[in-house]
Amino acid sequence: MAEAVQRALIKNGATVMNVEITAILIAYLVMIPIGYLLGALPFGLILGRLFKGVDVREYGSGKTGMTNVMRTAGIPAAALSLALDMGKSIAVVALARFALFPDVPGAHAAGAIAVLIGHNWSVFIGFKGGRGTAPGWGGLIMLSPWSGLVATLVGLPVVGLSRYMSLGSILGTLAGVITLAVLIALGRAPVEYIAYSVIGAALVIGLHKDNIQRLLSGTERKIGQSALPTE
Repeated sequence: MAEAVQRALIKNGATVMNVEITAILIAYLVMIPIGYLLGALPFGLILGRLFKGVDVREYGSGKTGMTNVMRTAGIPAAALSLALDMGKSIAVVALARFALFPDVPGAHAAGAIAVLIGHNWSVFIGFKGGRGTAPGWGGLIMLSPWSGLVATLVGLPVVGLSRYMSLGSILGTLAGVITLAVLIALGRAPVEYIAYSVIGAALVIGLHKDNIQRLLSGTERKIGQSALPTE
């Protein structure tokens, strides 16, 4: 798609530099709204209602992500929520990277960031949502499979050993984005992906602020503990 836009602009007399800038802007203008709107689909909320007839926002953390869905609606609903939320960013990055704008890596990262923003502040549910762990994980896997693998190899064992989903999410996120930054520095990933490394980590970890406080105070809930009415 980007090449088609460039050819059309050149045909109409635009300079090569202007064509390249315009094509990049178009890529961003296409991927950011797509990413946000797809990210904003509140699958956790929908699954809570389908599986248990409850509004997950009224229990536990009040978030719509996989962890609160698990505590409120059970493991099957949580597993489906995880898959669908990861799928949002996987679909957006795949669309940008392999179909529409393969030569505009900044648009790949921008689309993935937009998914996170949509997931965390969904226009469909009053700009509320999750914490971004699942779509962040999916986006990382698609942008840099090695970084996604490192995040998985760090995050899952931490969850398994500590029984704290939040701790695994935070440490897995840190491991993944640090790996991505190293790969960028080594020239093994596009430099434009640094935006995802920085902004993605800030969005996910920033929204775990209350979890970090509870971890430090020893009051964070472990996996298996049911959600109480909204705190």
